[in-house]
Amino acid sequence: MTVKSWMDRVREEEQLLEQLNLLASEAATRRAQALEEGVRELGNRAEVARALGRSWTAVDKALRKQDRKTTTE
Repeated sequence: MTVKSWMDRVREEEQLLEQLNLLASEAATRRAQALEEGVRELGNRAEVARALGRSWTAVDKALRKQDRKTTTE
């Protein structure tokens, strides 16, 4: 069995973190799109939050974050 050097292990973990960050970003985008659909269906962010059993601020924060992300791209 070959032992990988610490540098190789660091590189591999950095690659994995990049992949995970990309997946998390894509998931956040899809989640925000679903939340926006909920707002269109239910009328406002507070109703979406109630339907999900979450706070209004959590829903608002997710949508604002996506809005900022969209405007900077």
